Amino acid sequence: MESQYKDSDNGVTNGGEEEFVAVANKRKMVGWGLFLRAAAAALSLAAAVVLSLDNQTTMVALRPRVIVPVTAKWHYLSAFVYFVVANAIASVYGTISLLLTLASSRGGKRRIVVVVVVSDLVTAALLFSSFGAAAAVGLIGREGNSHVQWRKVCDVFDKFCMQGAAALLLSGGASVMFFTLVVVAIFNLHNKN
Repeated sequence: MESQYKDSDNGVTNGGEEEFVAVANKRKMVGWGLFLRAAAAALSLAAAVVLSLDNQTTMVALRPRVIVPVTAKWHYLSAFVYFVVANAIASVYGTISLLLTLASSRGGKRRIVVVVVVSDLVTAALLFSSFGAAAAVGLIGREGNSHVQWRKVCDVFDKFCMQGAAALLLSGGASVMFFTLVVVAIFNLHNKN
């Protein structure tokens, strides 16, 4: 589409200016998408590593003269195992999708883009569900539950709980980034129509 404005110096229309702006905006969006995808993969990997290295041994007094060592490890809780596996999957997927996005941005392969967007949505759902499961277990560990006589454990295993909270924050950031990629793809699809 040619611009209606004429160049004041030589009277020539600036037909390529709009095309230049459109290409520049597309490159900017692709750049942000690549950044979000790389950051989401890195945050997922960091969350999986932080929680998978989480363990703490402490001495607990059972009776006045009986003190025993007690260990908390991430793999003792199935929600934490799910969390680590989900974040590892998201990290691997994020890396693969980054490569696919780089390949499709040069060639414009629409099928690859559609597969990546659907996979982004599945990955975001996987991360949000693992985040919810791990956060629920973490909340019970922090607050306890008096109705079923579950005691607080974060006052005993403070390092374990803080490391788990850090992993939750990292995974939450990755979840939001994958979801943002889906939202941006939907807006791009809407703007093309």
